[in-house]
Amino acid sequence: MPPPLLTIQNLSVGFTGSNGTTNALHDITIEVNRGELVAIVGESGSGKSVTSLSILQLLPTPPAVYSSGKILFTDNDSTTDLLKASPAEIREVRGNKIAMIFQEPMTSLNPVYTCGNQVTEAILAHKNLPAEEARQQALELFKKVQLPYPELIYNKYPHEISGGQKQRVMIAMAMSCQPSLLICDEPTTALDVTVQQNILELIKQLQLENNMGVIFISHDLGVIANIADKVVVMYKGRIVEQGMAGQVFKHAAHPYTKALLACRPALYDKHERLPVVKDFLPEENTAPATPAKAAEIKPVVHHTFRQPLLSVHNLRVWYPAEKNFFGKPLSYIKAVDDISFEVYSGETIGLVGESGCGKTTTGRAIAGLLQPTGGNIVFDGEDLVTAGKAVWKKIRKDIQIIFQDPYSSLNPRKTVGEAIAEPLKVHNLYASAAQRREYVMALLQKVSLLPEHYKRYPHEFSGGQRQRLVIARALALQPRFIICDESVSALDVSVQAQVLNLLNDLKKELGFTAIFISHDLSVVKYISNRIIVMNKGRIEEQGNAEDIYYRPANAYTQKLIAAIPAMPY
Repeated sequence: MPPPLLTIQNLSVGFTGSNGTTNALHDITIEVNRGELVAIVGESGSGKSVTSLSILQLLPTPPAVYSSGKILFTDNDSTTDLLKASPAEIREVRGNKIAMIFQEPMTSLNPVYTCGNQVTEAILAHKNLPAEEARQQALELFKKVQLPYPELIYNKYPHEISGGQKQRVMIAMAMSCQPSLLICDEPTTALDVTVQQNILELIKQLQLENNMGVIFISHDLGVIANIADKVVVMYKGRIVEQGMAGQVFKHAAHPYTKALLACRPALYDKHERLPVVKDFLPEENTAPATPAKAAEIKPVVHHTFRQPLLSVHNLRVWYPAEKNFFGKPLSYIKAVDDISFEVYSGETIGLVGESGCGKTTTGRAIAGLLQPTGGNIVFDGEDLVTAGKAVWKKIRKDIQIIFQDPYSSLNPRKTVGEAIAEPLKVHNLYASAAQRREYVMALLQKVSLLPEHYKRYPHEFSGGQRQRLVIARALALQPRFIICDESVSALDVSVQAQVLNLLNDLKKELGFTAIFISHDLSVVKYISNRIIVMNKGRIEEQGNAEDIYYRPANAYTQKLIAAIPAMPY
């Protein structure tokens, strides 16, 4: 019997700080064999990413402290303890023998180099190839991961492509050297269901071709159930259950595993409250404390479903694809091409479609973050396309956006408390800094964080926790209209359930209107009254959420629905 490709033995990791050491992992033991896909699931902050980052020595020491354990990697009959590997040895392993697909592509890609340059660099770092051959390999990888216009994207910078496209560039980079072990930290978080399906099939294909081991971290239980050989369930830095995928999903033993399986929005109608972890673990009292007077949210009654609060007419957002010598555009990329729809007061509209279809561009145009090429956006009687600074100053408080990438939308030099309190100060809400602080602490509790998180910086939180922070910041001004751009895509199912319940509760209290942009159709079906399906900048189909989800009329919508991972157990 050959030894496992990777063995994590009794690993314990802590982080030192001003208040001592916080333990993140407690005595973790995991084995990964060649040709095997091991999935790690658990809540945000449970230690999944800390485990994966430890494998490649990507945690700075200090503050990280390895109090016990080994990480043994066996390659060509040679076994190395990666925790004790020298800088030269770990450089040889990283990206070559062990590759990693990170959770947040925007912070993993260098903003000053083109996407193609970065993938080519990864190939040249470990392979003795001519530059042109490395370039051709990069283009082939772009085609494999379903990137549109590979030649065009090769020369684009990360900020010029969509979130899902950035994730695919990262996947191409990780696969460039055909590694023995691939670590996937939420690799399909930013991808729509059709591309997700292609990427998962590609990972499985490469796994079989190269007899590659895979560690797959994800909060999507449907994805894991379809691809995993073994499942490891983590909770608060400990492994609470592990075994073969079928056994874990069909006969879950631990209450936490049962909670994860029960929290999926696809199982419930929109009027039903989603169960959360504390329903299965009574000792978990995660309910927020009663807010102080300064933090109370005053109910606001808006008329519902009668008048359009937002009307979008013939909206166009075009970008020049090429220009002549004098700078005149010769052709355009039509990100949004002549779309029209209305959003009524009090309702939630779901905006779905493949990555790059124009969902985020539409949301940003409505929020005033980019100037449309043509059309009208009328909010509460004001045309936002032609509105001046005075009008925007008046309505800015009423329109908030929750961004797709939480890390790049938080200031790394400000504590999260300061970041959430900043808009309150700008709009002169609450009389004193103490009242604003009290309000922010109550908001943190509402999104399942703790008051003591007020003084921490963004880098001290997990990806899912950062997403909750930007949700808290968007809700701070009690807006009338919220644009949720993949606002629950980085969250595990249990926290996702908490946030969806929170959005529904706040919607009842505040009566706000929302556009919910997502690639997860089961979440959109649960949260939305109506769904708009976009494809290549145009609207393919729109209608009642249940009708679109269960009875799609358009062939493109049918393809999206068919690609949703179904639970096979």
